Amino acid sequence: MRRMATLALVSLLLALLAACGSQQTTNSAGTAPGTSTGALPDLGGRTVTIAVENAYPPFNYINPKTGKGEGWDYEAWNEICRLLNCKPEYQEASWEGMIQAVGNGQFDAAADGITITEERKKVVDFSDGYIQVSQRLLVRKGENRFTSMDTFVANDQLLLGTQTGTTNYETASSMLPEARIQAFEQFPFAVAALLNGDVDAVIMDETAGQGYVGNDSSKLELVGPSIKSDQLGFIFPKGSDLVGPVNQALAAMRSSGKLDELAKRFFSAEFKLPE
Repeated sequence: MRRMATLALVSLLLALLAACGSQQTTNSAGTAPGTSTGALPDLGGRTVTIAVENAYPPFNYINPKTGKGEGWDYEAWNEICRLLNCKPEYQEASWEGMIQAVGNGQFDAAADGITITEERKKVVDFSDGYIQVSQRLLVRKGENRFTSMDTFVANDQLLLGTQTGTTNYETASSMLPEARIQAFEQFPFAVAALLNGDVDAVIMDETAGQGYVGNDSSKLELVGPSIKSDQLGFIFPKGSDLVGPVNQALAAMRSSGKLDELAKRFFSAEFKLPE
């Protein structure tokens, strides 16, 4: 009788847990964000073409010793395809036009530290966000003319660098007149201009900024509080059948600690660009 009562109690508890679980908010793949559904989809060795800029460390860059692409995007997609049984094929593409190219079906996906926005959702589908990032100011080491975006804006002698077509550029243009913004095709050009004294700060996502600081902490630092906070995600053509499986793979990577491991390697002072 005790065994029967115990089994009944266990069954009741499981039923209650299932009822509670069914009330969780679900994402577009039909699963609760940040959770794994167990068995992952098998893509049967399918090749997935992934657009990368190869000029946005620590997300993607070219190792000068090997001539091969490296970075967070490569490591994350290698793991996603390991989990889903697919073959990643990385294709270099310029940031300007990348979102539209994915929307037109020229690539199966793109990975380039892409901020999730409602405007971009009109052109492409997004994965679940894989990290929440803040926009910050990257400055030369020892900068003392300003300590935040507010004090930067207040000094009309200062110029701000950023990259065209980014949410960083949108934030800059919402706070400064165009005459005080110097936009570059790629962030490395903006950082080079900062080091040369052509601009006084660069607004960029903190994850990328930490990569530059980690690579040259004697010359660069991040200052001030968060200017704006956003989630980053991968993009796909509208209606892509990859969105659900990739979301499940990201959830599995979150549960296993893989995303934390990659964040520690690439989004911290541990990161160093290969020379």
